[in-house]
Amino acid sequence: MGRRNEQLRWQLAKGLVQALHLERLASKYSRTTVMAVFNLVNGGFSIALVSFVALVTQEAFIFPSLGATAFILFYVPMAQPASPRNTLCGHLIGALMGLLALYVFGLQGQASAFMTGVDLPRVGAAALSLGLTSCLMVVFRVAHPPAGATALIVSLGLMPNPAQLPVLMAGVALLLVHAFMMNRLAGIPYPLWSASTGSAPIRQQAPAAD
Repeated sequence: MGRRNEQLRWQLAKGLVQALHLERLASKYSRTTVMAVFNLVNGGFSIALVSFVALVTQEAFIFPSLGATAFILFYVPMAQPASPRNTLCGHLIGALMGLLALYVFGLQGQASAFMTGVDLPRVGAAALSLGLTSCLMVVFRVAHPPAGATALIVSLGLMPNPAQLPVLMAGVALLLVHAFMMNRLAGIPYPLWSASTGSAPIRQQAPAAD
């Protein structure tokens, strides 16, 4: 699986280089350099896009765990945790469990732990939110590691308002749309919803290593 992921990562970078007609420029540098620059540009652009929407709307479309999600979507695009199903459901579970933990420990409406410090109720909320998120992602088979960070973001009071949940999920959806477009443009069969349990076919053969 590691070799396959490496092939997919190279195909994604190489496919976009070809789509942008930058083959001559790419041929001057090693595969590692091309992939590193690709991740620099594509990762930065994806987060800049979500951040710009947040700037225009003045809503919380951007939050820390999206950084880890962006990395997974472009680094292992065909893995189950990178699928739209796992990504959307994982973040939704994390946000809901974070909100539940706030109410269980009576922390709704209070300032975040980063302003007031951590006390025992906040310890309980953080532990409960992450524990429940991990449990439910296993139960529903929607593992997405960055969702654990989403649970903590909410339970630590950074996004404590239930009205922020639709905005949070819209930020995740926007990132997924970008990942779908970039992966499909490169010829990688990124799924519409759930990743195949088997080995997904690659439409283009990746070029031999330089």
